[in-house]
Parts: sequence; C-alpha cells; structure tokens
Amino acid sequence: MAPSLVAFFRLLLASSRDLAPIILVVGFFQIAVLQQPFPDLPRVLFGLVAVLLGLTLFIRGLEIGLFPIGEVMAGAFARKGSLWWLLAFAFSLGFGTTVAEPALIAVAGEAASVKAAEGGLSGDPGAKEAYALGLRYTVAVSAGTALIIGVLRILKGWPIHWLIMGGYFLIVILTQFAPRDIIGIAYDSGGVTTSTITVPLVTALGIGLSTVIKGRNPLVDGFGLIAFTCMMPIPFVLIYGMVV
Repeated sequence: MAPSLVAFFRLLLASSRDLAPIILVVGFFQIAVLQQPFPDLPRVLFGLVAVLLGLTLFIRGLEIGLFPIGEVMAGAFARKGSLWWLLAFAFSLGFGTTVAEPALIAVAGEAASVKAAEGGLSGDPGAKEAYALGLRYTVAVSAGTALIIGVLRILKGWPIHWLIMGGYFLIVILTQFAPRDIIGIAYDSGGVTTSTITVPLVTALGIGLSTVIKGRNPLVDGFGLIAFTCMMPIPFVLIYGMVV
C-alpha cells in the first residue's frame, strides 16, 4: 500500500478515536436517559461518516499544505529583512483568514437576526446584512492588528504575559461603557475568530518566524499568536458597539 494511503488510514483511525467520546455521550443520553430512538437514524449515520471523512481530510490538508506554506512564507519574509512587508503580510493574513472564518460568519449572522428581532435593527435584510458585515470586518481588522502585535513581540522579545494582562485590563474598562447588548457578542467574537481557518496559518506564522530569527525559540516564542488573535476582537467589537 502506498505510504500516502497508509498515512491517510492512520489519520482516519485517529479521527475515529477523537469522535468516539462524542458519539458515546450522545448515544448514552439519547438511549439511556431520554430512552428514545434516534430520529432518522440512516441520516445520522451518514452525517457521522461525512464528519469523520471531513475531519480526516482537513487534518491531512493542514499537514501537507497550510502548515508548510505558512512556515515557508513567514521565514521568507523574515529573511527578506523588511519589517513593513512582514507586518503587512501578518495583518493581511489575520484579516483574510478571519473574514473567511465560517464560525464568525455564523455568529455575526445570528447576532444581526437577534438584534433585528428585538427591534434594534429594521427587519430589512439589507440592514441585517450590513450589521453582520460590520461585525465581521471589525473582527477581521482586530485579528490583523493582533498579528502585528504578535509579530513585533517575537521580533523584540517582549514578555507575552504583560501584553495579555494589559489587553484584558483594557477589555474590563471598555466593558463598563459598552452597550449591554454588544458585550456578549464581543466576548464570543474572540472565541470564534480562532477556528478552523485562522489557527493553522497563524500558528505556522509564529513557528516560521521564531525558527529563522536568531535567538528565538519556536517553543517559547513561536506560540502565543493565537492568544492575541483571541483577545483583540473583544475590545474592537466593544468599541464597534459604542460607535454604531
């Protein structure tokens, strides 16, 4: 059997182990606690197989595509010696991946629908779309800004804990002045930003930079960009709520 097929089947087995606890939990509560059969069992089983294959292909794609290209590009920009190009690349990477993040699209759409249902927006689809798009672009700009700060931290060797503490101190202050209906959305925005598309490329960026920069340790300096990407959307969306 070809090595690529062997690697794929190993990933398939690993994905099965990862999904097993979820399947057991759902099955236990559906059968033992609720004591009800699964509705449309063939469809549920088909969905599980689709999830298993999708997760396996996604992980394989990260290994052979996204991680290597992210690390290579980060290293190439660092060796180029231009700080501004490196920062522009970091901002563009954070902005582009976040705009395309499926979890963020879903949350922004739901936030617009709920706000319209409560009378905060008109029922016009254009108004809801504009509000959701405003949220998405606000979070995307914040993610790009977060990567600029993260890249500068790697280059300058700034302690990560001071930056994180300062960021959350600002968040606590802004929370006191932000409208109540935006606070929950702001805090959720930080979580959904770091999902399937953003995390692999951001991680590869940090590891690639810390590998090629003299005096940096990939384990110490290469990680931590996700923390900034998760934190920065919160103050940005709080300010968006106060302005809009």
